[in-house]
Amino acid sequence: MPLPPASAGPTPAGAPLPAASAGLTLVGVGPGDPDLLTVAAVRALAAAAVVAYPVARAGGDGMAAAIAAPWIAAHQQRLPLLFPMTAEAQPRRSAWRAAADRLAAEVEMGRAVVLLCEGDVSLFATSSYVLIALRQFHPDCPIRLIPGISAVAAAAAAGAWPLALQQEGLLIRPTPEQPQQLELLLEQAAADGWVLALLKLGGRWAWVRPLLERRGLLQGALFAQRVGWPDQLLRPAAAVAASEAPYFSLLLIRQGWPDVLP
Repeated sequence: MPLPPASAGPTPAGAPLPAASAGLTLVGVGPGDPDLLTVAAVRALAAAAVVAYPVARAGGDGMAAAIAAPWIAAHQQRLPLLFPMTAEAQPRRSAWRAAADRLAAEVEMGRAVVLLCEGDVSLFATSSYVLIALRQFHPDCPIRLIPGISAVAAAAAAGAWPLALQQEGLLIRPTPEQPQQLELLLEQAAADGWVLALLKLGGRWAWVRPLLERRGLLQGALFAQRVGWPDQLLRPAAAVAASEAPYFSLLLIRQGWPDVLP
């Protein structure tokens, strides 16, 4: 979907952006702080006629919409799309198909549409499933993706914690379900020089913390909760009690440092 080209330079303050052509733009809005939206994301939002965003229940508020709220104008149509929080496959597939159908219909009516996505549009993102459904059922719908800052990158920056150095690997994945799985993962990471970024920590922290303590990894690990939001919490993992953590929490673990450092 053609949008005002970056090569044209910034739009002067107060000047309206040219109307965008019909199409869909998937926009990563970052983990929580509206100031972390990219210039491309803000420009896409300003040019959109319809701003779509996921909600977990009908009539509910969307986190992506809350993040992007300062950049959404009153005249723009808001389009909440229902993505139920369930482990069952069929309701999720139905929701992705319904969202793809609705977004494609808006584009077919000649509108510039933005679909907001918390974090990045390609990393554990709802928008990725919508993209797959669009490619399958609406292959002619013009689509553009604008990456966003991930919670992992934002947490590392906020905590002044080098995410990966020199030849280190970086593995980003959901926290394992069982202690034995995490033990194996830590052993492999130590052997191969990986930094681990474990997402969706949540209630698993109750058993993850003592496991890391036994291995001597608590003090060097970074615990991050609700990155980018006003109640953001960033602490060494050793300073966080083994009580249940919220869903939007993550852990950064480094088990050693490269030999060549300043």
